[in-house]
Amino acid sequence: MARIAGIDIPRDKKVPYSLRYIYGIGLTTAQKICDKAKISHDKRVKDLTEKQVVAIRDAITKMELVIEGEQRSETAMNIKRLRDIGSYKGVRHRRGLPVNGQRTKTNARTRKGRKKTVGMGKKVLEKRG
Repeated sequence: MARIAGIDIPRDKKVPYSLRYIYGIGLTTAQKICDKAKISHDKRVKDLTEKQVVAIRDAITKMELVIEGEQRSETAMNIKRLRDIGSYKGVRHRRGLPVNGQRTKTNARTRKGRKKTVGMGKKVLEKRG
């Protein structure tokens, strides 16, 4: 298993798809990295030589990409800044609701969590005599 940027990337996948396991690298960026490292997009990670793995690492450093821990902390700081200044997006983050204008009357279960019944619930019928 090749280790790039502190992440073990999958061996059986093609190189661009495998590079996507690194936080901050999408498919387009992964393809650009392969082009800079002069590696075929159809090649699988298990077929890479050590020289090619080093070439991928060098390509990532030369492109000056913000990846993994640095990217995560930058994203967290941006969200914290929005919360602190009290912007609309920050308030939505604080309340755990969708941030980008999605509807919340239905859907939005990923952000809102499981349904919570509000009110009395179902009425229980009493038996009379």
